[in-house]
Amino acid sequence: MSDKPEVLFVCVHNAGRSQMAAALLDHHAQGRVVVRSAGSAPADAVNPAVAQAMTEIGLDLSKEIPKLLTAEAVQVADVVITMGCGDACPVFPGKRYLDWELDDPAGKSVDEVRPIRDEIDRRVQALLADLA
Repeated sequence: MSDKPEVLFVCVHNAGRSQMAAALLDHHAQGRVVVRSAGSAPADAVNPAVAQAMTEIGLDLSKEIPKLLTAEAVQVADVVITMGCGDACPVFPGKRYLDWELDDPAGKSVDEVRPIRDEIDRRVQALLADLA
């Protein structure tokens, strides 16, 4: 990995888990990591309950737009973390792949999204410690 590792978070719609993970890693890494997120079938917008749960901890997702997963995004990443769509992600040699099994926040209330957010935060902080 380079001096500034690149991490790509991938979920199906890029509207929940991967958006939370990207925002949390970007926040905790404070510029030490290049962070991206994408989805194999992106939604039109970030899940409103996800956005609200993130706003509660001071992270604004209102300007985020779900993005389509591309082979190029995977190629430039040092670490690729999938969340429920591992089979849709292209595999390239030399990349570190992790699959985080997490509940999908789609259709859940903010109360139900908070524990998912908190679990992602725990995993992101562990990842950051591993990258450092």
